[in-house]
Parts: sequence; C-alpha cells; structure tokens
Amino acid sequence: MIATAPLHTPPVPPAQNGAYWQWRDYRVHYVQALAPNSHDPNSSASKPPLLLIHGFGASTDHWRKNIAELQADFDTYALDLIGFGRSSKPSSGYSPDLWRDQIADFITHIIGRPAVVAGNSIGGYSSLYTGATRPDAAIGVCMLNGVGSFSEQQSDEAANPLQKAIGELVKTVVLSPVPSWVIFQFVRNKSYIRKTLEQVYVNKAEVSDQLIEDVYRPATDPEASAAFAALFKAERGEYVDTLLEKMRCPLLLIWGDADPWMDTYARGALFQQHYSRLEEHHLNAGHCPHDDDPVAVNALLREWVLNTVVGGSYETANSLSQWVPLG
Repeated sequence: MIATAPLHTPPVPPAQNGAYWQWRDYRVHYVQALAPNSHDPNSSASKPPLLLIHGFGASTDHWRKNIAELQADFDTYALDLIGFGRSSKPSSGYSPDLWRDQIADFITHIIGRPAVVAGNSIGGYSSLYTGATRPDAAIGVCMLNGVGSFSEQQSDEAANPLQKAIGELVKTVVLSPVPSWVIFQFVRNKSYIRKTLEQVYVNKAEVSDQLIEDVYRPATDPEASAAFAALFKAERGEYVDTLLEKMRCPLLLIWGDADPWMDTYARGALFQQHYSRLEEHHLNAGHCPHDDDPVAVNALLREWVLNTVVGGSYETANSLSQWVPLG
C-alpha cells in the first residue's frame, strides 16, 4: 500500500496546503487542486490532469499563480522533485532517471491516470524524459524554457578532452564539502536570490518578497547544503534529440525570450529539426515564463491541452478514449 498521508518524522517542513507521499526511501511533497466538477466522471474523463514540475532551486510554490487559474478546468497537481522544496534532500543519488521515476510513479499511484506533464528549466527536461520513456504515464509534455543538451552541441567538448578533464576537476574540487558549503551560504542569501531573479524576470514586480521567501525557505533545511553539492554531481541524462526520437505524444514549447541563459530561437530550431509534432510560442518573459507572465502561459497551456491533447490532433498510445486507472 502506498502511503499518501503526511509523514510525521521530524524535521518535516509544513505541507502548505499539500501532502506528503512516501516514495521508496524518500518523502515527496505535493499539492493538488481538483477542478470543481472533478467528481463528475463524465466531465473529468474528457480532460487530462496536469502535473507541474518546478525548475532548479524552486518548488511547488512557484506554480501558485498557475494552479489558481488552471484548476478551474483541470485537476492540477505539482510536486517537489527529490532534492528540492519540501521533499527529501539526500546527499547523493541524483539522476534524471530518479526524477523520471518519481514523476511517473506519482502519476500512477497518486493521480491514477495519464497526465499532461509541464515543467520549467530542469523540470522541463524531466517532463520530456518522462514523456519519452514512460508513455504509459504522460499523454502530453509542455516545456517552459526547458534545459538539456542536444548531441550536436557536444562536438566541441568531445574534440577537446583536456578542457573536459579540467572542467571535471574543477567541479570535483569546488563541490567538495567545505567549498560547496561556502558557495551555498552565499547563493542562498536573500539578496543574492533577489538579484538573480531580477536578472531572469522581465516583469520585475513579480519578484516579490513572497517569491524570495519561497526560494529561500527550502535552503534553510538542515540537509540542503549537502544536497546542493550532490545535485551538481548528478548524472547527465540522455540527449534531448535522443529523447525526441522516442517521443510519441504532443509537445508544447513555451519560451521566455528574455532568458539570459539561453538562445530560445536557436533551441527552438533544434527542437523543430528533431520533432515535427510540436507547437511553439515565444513570450516577452524570462527564464520562468509561467511566473513572469502567468496569464499568457495559462492561456497557452489551456488551449493546447483542450485543442491538441483532448482534441486528438495527434495519435498517441494513450488516447483519452482508452484511459483506465493505472495499476
């Protein structure tokens, strides 16, 4: 039996209108907001649930503006990946496979039917990984400024093994216990958090005291420092183009074009090159478009789910007419 009730092993941060799920040896925090008519089987069967996955350093709190609107139409869930938010923060063992399995098992055991998985940044990559390798769980994928390397981007690194070796050495030294602890104390400072967010948001008014607190609070957990170092040593997952070769479900790309960390049009072109069954939109937003311009993102996600995923523009292995509770 999978436990869905909140756990009581201290120290456990408050669930904040959410709950805890015991998965493997980890505590997973999640929130759910059911649509008003979710108990009507005829209505709920016509719309897939949504599962929202945060980016690096964020949590379920980062989706509050989206959940507030999207729950009017969909059963909406968000979870904290292992290592983030109010979920467990182990000092080792991180990998794309871990987060993929966490997402897929959450859909199977908590949601109970295939979901549309939407993620920001590393959450976008985790959503793609789930959609490509667990088609039983994901009926659609939305990436919001999703990260991840394409194989053609790695040619320079492969041609320069010395540079790669130096990079690995720096990572090993810097992320050893003492240096990583010092770095962590700096990056978790509220003033640094605010400065970083203001650099990656277009709408500066959205960088509120509440947002700063939402990012800061998980960093105060006793295990956060060790988890921080371990996360940077996580295994690198499959190339994005390799995952796209396996994808069968519809894909929505939403880009915040003012993202200082990526060339969104160049990345979008790579996705178009490797996967034709996608829809793409560019917004005047930064790295976190769902929080920077939530009204636009909510509208795009809602329209795409209703017209493409529900409307059946693409044939998938998990058509809505075939939905059954997952075992």
